[in-house]
Amino acid sequence: MKTLVIYTHPNHQSLSYAFLQKVIQGGRENPTISEIKVLDLYEEKFNPVLVFNEKKRRRDMHADPQLEKYREQIIWADKIVFVYPIWWGRPPAMLMGYIDQMFASDFAYKDKGGLMPEGLLKGKSVVCISTMKGPTYYPLFWLNNAHKVLMKKALFRYVGIKKVKFFEFGNMESPKGRHDKKLNKIYRYFKIIDC
Repeated sequence: MKTLVIYTHPNHQSLSYAFLQKVIQGGRENPTISEIKVLDLYEEKFNPVLVFNEKKRRRDMHADPQLEKYREQIIWADKIVFVYPIWWGRPPAMLMGYIDQMFASDFAYKDKGGLMPEGLLKGKSVVCISTMKGPTYYPLFWLNNAHKVLMKKALFRYVGIKKVKFFEFGNMESPKGRHDKKLNKIYRYFKIIDC
């Protein structure tokens, strides 16, 4: 299993970065994971800004040469792992800009004229690991599960990815946030995951 980890946080001293390290550590100890690649969007200086004009049309985004290496990473991966904080009830703008550009028509999905498109990323699986300042159940009870609906239904299901696992960790700025327990949970998950 080839695993692409997309890390989205500007600080390598952050708790998100600690979760990234646990994904890598567990993955390297897992015999079913043949290779792990990490894409650090901030370190990469990925440009999240969409530009459409007479030279750059939205319908051509699937073939944008500046995004070719990122498309190849997604094609290569069997599993895509996203590690990011929840800010204002949603992933960071940097990650949303990556999603806007990478999950483009004729690359991630194909319009067929019906209600739903044909997902072109079938067979892949996704894990989302997110941290937030508020309580773990805040998104569920106060935001109608907006984060999971956005990621699972509006994005991944749309492009054909049916297997999606979420780890949402709340109270992460609290000294009582049980950081070690949560970090070890991620380490153990990636050490034993088999698909």
